[in-house]
Amino acid sequence: MEKQLKIVEQDDWLKPVSHIIERRHAKYLSKMDDIQKTAGTIVNYANGYRYFGWNFDDDLDGWWFREWLPEAEEVYLFGDFNDWHRDEIRLEKDNNGIWSTFLPRVMYEAALEAGSLYKIQVKGKNGIRERIPAYARYVVQDEVTKNFTAKFVEHRGYDWKTKDFTMPKSLFIYETHIGMAQEKAGIGTYAEFQKNILPIIRDAGYNAIQVMALAEHPYYGSFGYHVSSFFAPSSRFGSAEELKELIDTAHSMGIAVIMDLVHAHYIKNLNEGINELDGSDHLYSKSGDEGYQKYWDSKTFDYGKREVQHFLLSNIKYWIEEFHIDGYRFDGVTSMIYNHHGYTEFDCREKYFNEEVNEDALVYLSLANKLIHELKANAVTIAEDVSGMPGMCHSLEDGGYGFDYRLAMAIPDFWIRLLKDENDEQWDIGQMWEIMTSRLEGVGTVAYCESHDQAMVGDQTLAFRLMDKEMYYSMDNSSESIVIDRGIALHKMIRLFTISTGGNAYLNFMGNEFGHPEWIDFPRQGNDWSYEHARRQWSLSKNGFLRYGKLQEFDRQMINLIKEYRVLEDGYPYLWKTDYDNKTVVYSHSGLIFIFNWHPTASIPNYEIEVPWPGKYTIALSTEDKRFGGLGRVDNNGEYFTETRRTEDKEDHFFIKVYNVSRSAIVLKL
Repeated sequence: MEKQLKIVEQDDWLKPVSHIIERRHAKYLSKMDDIQKTAGTIVNYANGYRYFGWNFDDDLDGWWFREWLPEAEEVYLFGDFNDWHRDEIRLEKDNNGIWSTFLPRVMYEAALEAGSLYKIQVKGKNGIRERIPAYARYVVQDEVTKNFTAKFVEHRGYDWKTKDFTMPKSLFIYETHIGMAQEKAGIGTYAEFQKNILPIIRDAGYNAIQVMALAEHPYYGSFGYHVSSFFAPSSRFGSAEELKELIDTAHSMGIAVIMDLVHAHYIKNLNEGINELDGSDHLYSKSGDEGYQKYWDSKTFDYGKREVQHFLLSNIKYWIEEFHIDGYRFDGVTSMIYNHHGYTEFDCREKYFNEEVNEDALVYLSLANKLIHELKANAVTIAEDVSGMPGMCHSLEDGGYGFDYRLAMAIPDFWIRLLKDENDEQWDIGQMWEIMTSRLEGVGTVAYCESHDQAMVGDQTLAFRLMDKEMYYSMDNSSESIVIDRGIALHKMIRLFTISTGGNAYLNFMGNEFGHPEWIDFPRQGNDWSYEHARRQWSLSKNGFLRYGKLQEFDRQMINLIKEYRVLEDGYPYLWKTDYDNKTVVYSHSGLIFIFNWHPTASIPNYEIEVPWPGKYTIALSTEDKRFGGLGRVDNNGEYFTETRRTEDKEDHFFIKVYNVSRSAIVLKL
């Protein structure tokens, strides 16, 4: 009998569909075999950016320009380097649908190296159109016309100062956006982020940034999720060199840089993007409705087409090679791997193994993970998949798809539902524990309370859900408000509970660590194109008069504690007690004891709990600490000595007694 893949061997639930898993794995192996026959390795294969677009030929002393446009009828290259003559430089087509032309340096050097603007003119089934090439490495917007145009950039090597950066073992991820990271009402730059924001992130204790909106996108308010030019860092934030300096500086601070990678779809615009670039509707997409994501009003990739795979894999290699990116958070994985794009209930096994699954997308994701980890062994990949597709974080060799982590998307959804739909008295602590710890062993999980999704207009951050308009009136240190007291207490408890139980990595969206009061609303017609809510008000946590600074300090100390005791590396927490009447949960994790009392009013003196080790316990962290905005009901200098009792199992058990304060959490160390 043929041996089953390890992913099936380890999970009886998958055995009835083992033949489908094996078929998908065989498709991946077949594609890898083709790649190896073509290029030797997948790393050598993903070199599209070194062939397409502008590339200098030392032997011929000039530049080749190439573009894949199989159904185009005529293609011309033009720009200010030839005074915008649209029918002067005609490209020639080969048998593979690749159009090319050669420009001698002696004729074009001065104009090109000065940063020439350029486009291609393509004649196809959709008419004669001026387009931006797919491999454009820099795209700029005219301030008057608002039109986008490709810009020639010389491929000079950057002198990297930090050459031996090592990825942190445990990831504390700070999700961020370059443009709205500044306090000013406007668009921030790479240089400003490097100077002003990286030190904030370092001092807060986070060791990785997950950067949104790096690839060029014409609509600022899309958060970068409607990409137009996949090889071009967004010019609205500055130059490619400035982005490299930002990443170099982050590495010097011990901060990894993870790119929010959008390979799930692309913008449908013809003026800026790659849609219908050769005149057909099936260049990078499937034809008709199959190539359209109606929920996002965008185009989807045809992952089964060899040239599309090559384009996307080359894009992955490009950002790692050229910008020293340390990994990727793959956006919209659920949309990629299902023909219905995830708009269904995943309530049975068949939903993962029927004809609605896009197996070409699964093969592509497998290839992407193979490439990333061969190219950069310590790179990380994170899947944004709400469906829970089995095997997402299993190794390729075992029959999985090779991601290092999955986003625990059920956790923020749970907190939102709890705060929105239930009173404190109704909270089910058993369900809270189950949501936090419900993950398969060996599946890397990024836990988070809230990401950018909860901070946008139309949703609410945890802080705003907890305190609402009171944040505008009662956050100063002298105000008294039961709404604010409750909100600050639960804000700290939710974050501590999530980071200490929910996964192997932790993520926070910028500003949420101190309870940023404002939602995110990018400039649009409905707000008179204002930047007022497309920024972060760092001063709120720094001025000393407001309680935001106390939430910030709690988050900093929480991160430091979790780091010091390597809690994220310790697997699962061990549950010691669930007291439903008093809504108290006690668990140990990596040498620490966590005691959470979620009850709104019940504070119990001499509350007895069992602990794993004998000795004296002291407080390592308390949400009641006044420097964290607490009410000071717990003695930070308290000492808790164990009592030993031999129980019916004839083993020694250890107990301590604590003042179990309502709506608070304490962490004890031995």
